[in-house]
Amino acid sequence: MIYLIPGLGADERVFLNLRPLLHDETQILFWLTPEPDESLPHYAARMAASIPLEQTGLLVGVSFGGVVGLEINRIRPRLRTVLVSSIPDASCLPPLLRLIRATGVYRLVPPQVLKLFPRAGQLYFGVSNGSEYELFKQILRDMEPVYTRWAIHRLLHWDSTHVGRSTQILGTHDRVFPPGPTPVDYLIRGGGHFMAYSHAQQISEILNKLAADAAAEEAA
Repeated sequence: MIYLIPGLGADERVFLNLRPLLHDETQILFWLTPEPDESLPHYAARMAASIPLEQTGLLVGVSFGGVVGLEINRIRPRLRTVLVSSIPDASCLPPLLRLIRATGVYRLVPPQVLKLFPRAGQLYFGVSNGSEYELFKQILRDMEPVYTRWAIHRLLHWDSTHVGRSTQILGTHDRVFPPGPTPVDYLIRGGGHFMAYSHAQQISEILNKLAADAAAEEAA
């Protein structure tokens, strides 16, 4: 089984190109509406409610979905967390997001303002023109402000102490979580932050191999 968690503000559409290429059965873990002041571990536990306690396979999270995946992995340890365009712990938060956290500017600017400037978002997220940009605009249009504001705060203040191991797939052109000094397991040449959609072929090959390796280990 491969569980898929979309990125912040996104939904299952980000996996449109990827899902048909995966050999194993897949299940989307849809975002829930956060409760007032809900902690990330509590939210992750609610997200994990549909996953059997002893479930094996992959838990694939895109961007903030990777952070949530790592929190789910604390209570579903037999799953292997795979991060796509995401970070393995809070120390990997890039300088721009650290600055946003330090200044608190994210508290002043409503998340839905990005809907007014899709071209700026296109540049930051590395989205190509054409169908990719059209999908990106649709996702922006459908972004839920309450969830998005909550998720941004939880990402910027993530306590990743004792978080489990993960496999990281990162793009060389990712502006949100750019490659840094920390080694990356799989680096996708030319991949931006939207590469779960744009580079689905390369990512599917990696995921299929990881899933096969995990199944072989379980059978041994």
